[in-house]
Amino acid sequence: MTTRIAVIGGTGKEGKGLALRWANAGYEIIIGSRAAERAATTANELNATLGKSNVSGLGNADATRAAEIVVLAVPYEAHAATLDMIADATQGKLFIDVTAPLDPENKKKTLRVPEGSAAQASQLRLGSNVRVVAAFQNISYTHLTDLHEDLGCDVLVCGNDKEAKKQVIELARAAGMAAFDAGPIENAVVAEGLTAVLININIAFKIKNAGIRVTGVPNN
Repeated sequence: MTTRIAVIGGTGKEGKGLALRWANAGYEIIIGSRAAERAATTANELNATLGKSNVSGLGNADATRAAEIVVLAVPYEAHAATLDMIADATQGKLFIDVTAPLDPENKKKTLRVPEGSAAQASQLRLGSNVRVVAAFQNISYTHLTDLHEDLGCDVLVCGNDKEAKKQVIELARAAGMAAFDAGPIENAVVAEGLTAVLININIAFKIKNAGIRVTGVPNN
């Protein structure tokens, strides 16, 4: 049976890019949005791009209920409200938080999160029955949307469940990225904060795709 992945916020640039990559790799993707019609439109666009039919669209709560893996890719200002909307449907599942707590008034700055990081806030709101992993915050959507591009950047994976992190690393590889276990969920604050750093580099060099690379690691 094909793994079903719900991408909540899948109509946005980052979520749509991840959904495209995973759908291309053969996963069954469910786009989640506050408006089910908008989710369906995005799903149709991705199916047309890929020449496949493994992407569908539903409202956020329905998409979460229908999936085994849930990916949250929404702006930080929508983070808490979205978690409340889907919390019940996430129970017992792997939950990947892509959120970076950027200042909505100035995306070059990271906001201080009372819980420590967006991922830690997710863990507290969703409870211990949900395996929360932070990943993919530092990947530019411009990389993701070109299926022929060598991404050339790596993914940091933070969480407290080793098996969950292994699953996320495999998902990253399926999407064409190298990924590394970067430790417990408390380290997510570092990965999330790098998003603002990369935005500043993009602005300074007038580019859209700055990323990070992990060096010194022997080839597997």
